[in-house]
Amino acid sequence: MITVEGLTVTFGAVHALRDVSLRAETGKITAVLGANGAGKTTLLRTISGLVAPQSGTVSLDDRLLTRQKPEEIARLGVGHVPEGRGVIAEFTVEENLRLGAIVAKVPLADGLAQQYEAFPVLGQRRKQHAAKLSGGERQMLAMARALIARPSVLLLDEPSLGLAPLVTAQLMSIVAELCASRDLTVVLVEQNASSALRIAHHAVVLNVGRVVADAPAPQVAADERLRQYYLGMVE
Repeated sequence: MITVEGLTVTFGAVHALRDVSLRAETGKITAVLGANGAGKTTLLRTISGLVAPQSGTVSLDDRLLTRQKPEEIARLGVGHVPEGRGVIAEFTVEENLRLGAIVAKVPLADGLAQQYEAFPVLGQRRKQHAAKLSGGERQMLAMARALIARPSVLLLDEPSLGLAPLVTAQLMSIVAELCASRDLTVVLVEQNASSALRIAHHAVVLNVGRVVADAPAPQVAADERLRQYYLGMVE
């Protein structure tokens, strides 16, 4: 379980996060929603140690993550898939996966086999350079590269960005299946609120760095005020 308490992050005079608290439960998907500039990406980057907060704490179960180095947080079981997919285009699919396996707790061959089973298209393209993959396939590769280390927590930043609706639906289905089958704690940052809420168990809505809603996903999805003013889900 990831626990965030009183997190405040500033960049100069800009408050990216203001006293943010939330809990992401084990084996559940917690969607973090909000408009551009709400602080969603900053939250994930702070959890994974890429950003240092001015105040507040982040914990993994009873282990304090705050002030730990990103590589140490990764070794403790936090996988981070950043916005923009972030695969190395000049490397093959398998070379990208081997990079992710550096902190893996299972033999490389086993890790590769698990990812090719979860993402069959990657197995078919294992010798192909990442530059030749479609946008959806690159996103799957980015996820597989994080998952090969067998994390207990997966942070996903805008996985549907730039993808067609059909590919987005497929990707969200994969996330839900992985969460259930591997008992993952998933923190899913998304601007596509409707897609995220379909698979999430819980939802947190941010607005200008503050939490404006923290409730079960169906409750957030049914709240007309949240849908209209913070999520852009106008029917």
